[in-house]
Amino acid sequence: MRRKEIFVLAERCMGCHSCELACATAHTTDRNLHAAVLRGERPFAYLWVDKFGAQRVPTVCKHCLRAPCVEVCPTGAMHKAPDTTTICDHSQCIGCWMCTFACPFGACDRGDGQVLKCDRQCLDEEGVPACVRACPTGALLWMTVEEFAAERRKPRRRVAAAAAG
Repeated sequence: MRRKEIFVLAERCMGCHSCELACATAHTTDRNLHAAVLRGERPFAYLWVDKFGAQRVPTVCKHCLRAPCVEVCPTGAMHKAPDTTTICDHSQCIGCWMCTFACPFGACDRGDGQVLKCDRQCLDEEGVPACVRACPTGALLWMTVEEFAAERRKPRRRVAAAAAG
């Protein structure tokens, strides 16, 4: 089976932050944000919506095959899981933030003494990430590279057909 990734269609993002809320909720002890806050947990989103001019864009880890964040981590806290997911073992992280500087996509951020980045530990019973499931506009997609390439060709065909006819 081909590896699935989270892809972003920036033109569809309206900046509602539903993906962030779903991510933070999925990373609580019992996947209940309200209960987590009442217990004193401090939920964090492992992706975030950045603003570039008027455009909002979700920033999420690409889980690079040769991940710069893994290569620069002095303790090995940032490492590749057997399924090629890039994850951080927070018990080994010393908070040097080298990973945040090395990531070319800005997908590693600083939390309270820990690195925040997508760890794919938020899949639902159908294997879909919480952020993708929560996005009301379809700006986040969970698919293979081949599926994404086909998806990106669709609008071009419509534009070309409209221009021709």
